[in-house]
Amino acid sequence: MDLISALRAYRPWNPQEVRDTAELLRRLESGEDLFHRENTAAHLTSSAWVVSPDRTQILMAYHNLYDSWAWLGGHADGEQDLLAVALREVREESGVTARPVSDQIFSVEILPVSGHEKRGEYVSSHLHMNVTFLLEADPAAPVRSKPDENSRVAWFALQDALAASSEPWMRERIYQKLNEKLRESSNF
Repeated sequence: MDLISALRAYRPWNPQEVRDTAELLRRLESGEDLFHRENTAAHLTSSAWVVSPDRTQILMAYHNLYDSWAWLGGHADGEQDLLAVALREVREESGVTARPVSDQIFSVEILPVSGHEKRGEYVSSHLHMNVTFLLEADPAAPVRSKPDENSRVAWFALQDALAASSEPWMRERIYQKLNEKLRESSNF
């Protein structure tokens, strides 16, 4: 299923998702190329909320750029299959091979990214038009960091994952939402 069809089929969970899904659809339907970082104002990213099979733990990485524990994910960089992006990013950033709980979108977010330096180059402030997937992995599987992006990878209990993040907006608005959706959703 292409992204526009998947977003049209998606049922937003709260007012933030209603607005962000509508904006993402508006931009995609207008023909704006969001799949490449060359769109310096906004581009697509795909994240993963990686859970243990019993749904009691979350896999997170200590993200060097944000100096915080965070979910796993990355840029589409031309890839139109955002589930494939999420799976690839989890493997690259943690060494873990995860599997989709569902191929359906789990969450949608538009996230502001402040200007920063990356590999010695300045990156202007922009938006990450993010699609999140619910993935599952074995907490007993070995993990490793990806030194150019993160310094640690670890499993956390659901509430401990929230407490580990030092980014208030992500902790209170995104990660808490993902945990609530995880607990309440019968589709996943």
